[in-house]
This record gives sequence, structure tokens and C-alpha cells, in this order.
Amino acid sequence: MADEFRTTEVGDRYAQALFDLALETGRLDAVRADLTSLKAAWLDSADLRRLATSPVIAADDQVKGLTAIAAKAGFEKTTANFLGLLAQNGRARDLPAVIAGFQARYAKHAGIVAAEVVSAQPLDARQLAAIEAALNKSLGKAPELTTRVDLALLGGLKIKVGSKLFDASLKTKLDQMKFALKRA
Repeated sequence: MADEFRTTEVGDRYAQALFDLALETGRLDAVRADLTSLKAAWLDSADLRRLATSPVIAADDQVKGLTAIAAKAGFEKTTANFLGLLAQNGRARDLPAVIAGFQARYAKHAGIVAAEVVSAQPLDARQLAAIEAALNKSLGKAPELTTRVDLALLGGLKIKVGSKLFDASLKTKLDQMKFALKRA
């Protein structure tokens, strides 16, 4: 599901517009925080995903739903208005791509290196500190970590920095062994 959060041409255009508006109005950090919350909600809530992606829900109802969510969450006015516009234009389904595009622009603007760590079970503070130290050493700067648990990995980690993926998950290793055995 987190794979939905990659840029698309449409998402990129909307992300650029939102980024420019947030930068121009001095609300960049607030909009970024809103989108981070919205991303977490998207991942956690099947109802939110259904609201934004269902072809049977009218654009007007998507506008009402997304603006109600923004109001309930206390989102910045810029973010709330943008969500309404996105739904009104029939592009609510592109929300993950917009978030990905905005996050990429923000990271570039702020000089942030973002890294996503996916593990089979929650990581403790010591483990996260070790991962952050290793990434800091290899990247030359401290990364901004986001973590996610994916039980399908069985064990190990996947770490994504930009377009590079380091996959040391047990699932991938088992899949590679299975493939090698089929070829033998």
C-alpha cells in the first residue's frame, strides 16, 4: 500500500502547485505536517482510501468528505482548500502521488535526505539509532527516517533512500532461493 506513494505526472503537477502556494504564503512546514498526517491516515484508513478512490462517490461528496477530515484534523487552511480543489477536479485518487511529489520537493528545498525503513516488527530506539548512524556514515548527512512495519517481510529490513532500495528481508532471500532452486 505504501507503494502508492510514488509520483505521477498528474500528482506532480498538483504537488508543484501546492508546494509553490505553501512556500509563497509561508505555510510550508504546516502543509508538510498536514500531508504527513494525511499519509498516515491513508495507510491506516480503508474508509479514507475508499472515499478518495471510489468511482461511485460523486466529486461533491469527496469534497465534503475530505474538507470534513481536514477540519476535524485541524489542517492548515491551505491544505484544506487544496484537498477540496483536488476532489472537485476529480483527482482525489491522486492524493498519494501528490503527497509523494510534495515530500520530494520539500526534501530538496530543505536539503533533507529521506529514508524509509520497513521491518517485519517494530524497531526499538537502539535499532533505529544504529540504522540512522549507518545511513549518516554512508550518506554523509543525517537522514530523516520514517518507519513502517510489514509482516510479510518475515524478518530483516528494507531501506529505501531516494530511488535506491536496500533489501535484506527474509522474504526476498527466500524468494531468491526458490528461484535459484527452480533454475537448478
